[in-house]
Amino acid sequence: MPLRRTVIGVLAAVLMIGAAPAYAVQPDEIMADPAKEARARDLSGELRCMVCQNQSIDDSEAPLARDLRLLVRERIAAGDSDGQVMDFLVARYGEFVLLKPRFNPHTLLLWLIPPLALFGGGFALWRTSRRRANAAKAGGDTDLALTADEESRLERLLNDEIPPNRPI
Repeated sequence: MPLRRTVIGVLAAVLMIGAAPAYAVQPDEIMADPAKEARARDLSGELRCMVCQNQSIDDSEAPLARDLRLLVRERIAAGDSDGQVMDFLVARYGEFVLLKPRFNPHTLLLWLIPPLALFGGGFALWRTSRRRANAAKAGGDTDLALTADEESRLERLLNDEIPPNRPI
């Protein structure tokens, strides 16, 4: 019985890995020229669906995504290069239409914040580990030492001189 489940699990995994990705492109949208269709698919994969926002227009079934797919195919059929198609769509819909924003002064923060955050986090971890190592070398953490009043209060609590439920 366990062998049968294992075989079924492996078979299911192989089928999932081998399955082709599902695209929302309808048969009536596909171009007759396979080279132009491949270009259209590549471009559609780089464009954001303005309705879904986290999907490419190639994956989205929204009516606006269909309109954008058709627009890409029209521009390719008219003889535009990939750059011209992208520039046309950016001029019409803004930089937000691109899934991967271009590197320019307007998007500088988008590109710089992730590496800076990663560097800052690494620096903070390094600094914390250095502080702990230095505190361990010095014989303990001196920031956690109790004052004389705190020690006497602790002593009274431990000796049950102060009831635990009574506010102090």
